[in-house]
Amino acid sequence: MTFCPPELSSRPHGLTVERTVMASPSAVYRAWTQEFGRWFAAPDSVLMRPEVDVPFFFQTEFEGTRHPHYGRFLRLEPATLVELTWLTSGTGGAETVVTVELTPEGDGTHVRLAHHGFPTESSRDGHRDAWPEVLAQFDERVR
Repeated sequence: MTFCPPELSSRPHGLTVERTVMASPSAVYRAWTQEFGRWFAAPDSVLMRPEVDVPFFFQTEFEGTRHPHYGRFLRLEPATLVELTWLTSGTGGAETVVTVELTPEGDGTHVRLAHHGFPTESSRDGHRDAWPEVLAQFDERVR
């Protein structure tokens, strides 16, 4: 089987958000790869193994409605980097790429999240508005 990362050249829209969270880099890495239901997804919906090129599925819940998300890990570097594809109705069905870089900062971790490959500015803008809220809730749910 050949590993095929998504081709993003025809989908140029992207965003970057940054935040320092009050958890260690290893705890943040674990949250993104093994504990997604603890802080982001509906806990009973996560089907995920932290292995490169293995598909995963989860649902988020917003205002009583569940939203399916699909993807696969592209790169995993413990306590340093998580890169995954992100496919949902909010990406217009396009396989986008989320890169999460982790850098120790004091007692916490500086998180730099880049999300690229959106087919339209409006799909990018919806995620640009959502990611800061998602990272803000991280501190409430993970330590």
